This record gives sequence, C-alpha cells and structure tokens, in this order.
Amino acid sequence: MSSPTQTPPPPEPVDRRARRRQETIEEILDIAEAVMDAEGVNALSLSEIARRLGVQPPSLYTYFPSLMALYDALFERGARAHVEKSSAALAAAPPGLAAVVAWGEAETRWAVEHQALAQLLYQRAVPSFVPSEQAMAPHMSAWRDLRAALGEAVRLGELGPGADSDEAAWLVIIWNNGIFACTAANEPGCTWGDGRFTPHFPKVVNLLTSVYPPPAKPRRTKA
Repeated sequence: MSSPTQTPPPPEPVDRRARRRQETIEEILDIAEAVMDAEGVNALSLSEIARRLGVQPPSLYTYFPSLMALYDALFERGARAHVEKSSAALAAAPPGLAAVVAWGEAETRWAVEHQALAQLLYQRAVPSFVPSEQAMAPHMSAWRDLRAALGEAVRLGELGPGADSDEAAWLVIIWNNGIFACTAANEPGCTWGDGRFTPHFPKVVNLLTSVYPPPAKPRRTKA
C-alpha cells in the first residue's frame, strides 16, 4: 500500500520573508557597529561579521554585495539617527537662536556618544568610501533645518542679516565637528559635559552673535 502524498507546507508570506530579511540586515549592522566601536572604522570586514553572525562569508552577499555597500548602509543609519535627534531638539526649542543651539548640541552630543558612526559620517575614516545619494539624503534634511533656524534667528533680531546664509551654517557645523573631533582624538571615553571640550559647546551662541551681531535697537527718545 502506497503512502499518502504529503501536502507541501504553504509558502511563507512575502511580508514575513521581508521582515526576516530586514531583521537580519539590522543584526548585521549592529554587529558592524560593534566591530567599529571596538576595533576602529577601518577594521570592518565581512569575514569578521560572518564569524560573529555564525554564517559563511558568502552568505552575507545576499544582503550586502560588498564591504562598501555595508559602509553605505551604516552611513545612512548614522545619518538618519543624528538627524532624528537634532530635528527633535530643534522642534522642542523656542524658535530662533535657541533652536540653532539646540540643533547643534543634539547633533554634537550624538556624535560623541556614537563615535565610530560619527567618524564614518564626518571624517574620511575610509578613504575609498563615497556615500551614495540615498545615504546622504538625511544630511540634506539636517542642513535645511539649520538654515531655517538661522533664518528665524535673523527674523527675530537675535542675529545679524549675514547669519541667514550658507556661510553661517557652515560655521556652526565647523564648530560642532571641531568639538567632536577633539573629543574623539583626545578623550574618546569622555561623556557629554565632561572633559576639556564638550563643556565649551554653550559658547557657540557667543561665537555666532560675535560673528553676526544683531542689529542695534533704536534708542528711545524722551518726550
């Protein structure tokens, strides 16, 4: 007597497969961050990630065709994370100069707290890596937020007209990145608000008002 034909299991739903794939991608990115945190941004390798994930290196090509593709995904992850923090800080602050400072502090604080990703974002830690337009897109959103906050500070009379410019936005970014770079190079284990560099961040507002002094208020004349 022949055995009854077994009915094959139903195919896995597409959305479940997609979810599992995304979960694996996130796990790979988590491992990659851990490697960079411990060994340095340039120490990242697909073979080390495969070892920690418990798979053969060729299996990773299903998710990332090359090491540069993995760096690109890490860059985008970092860009989205820091923009999320800076945008939330800006939205919670009063409009104008206070929002500019809140934006900058949130961005710089995130960089100090996530130094490996920040080095990938702000420094040429991997000289051969060039981020894709998709990975760079969150940076453009952050730039627009900063420009809008500077423009509002000018409108409120807190900064001079010259602050409503790309030049002023670049100065803010230079100050922010300078604090991060000094911290990462000299005090990599330092937390925000401690050490020789991060406590000076509040002075950025003084630098802005010094470079772009607000217009003088007209004197009141006695009747």
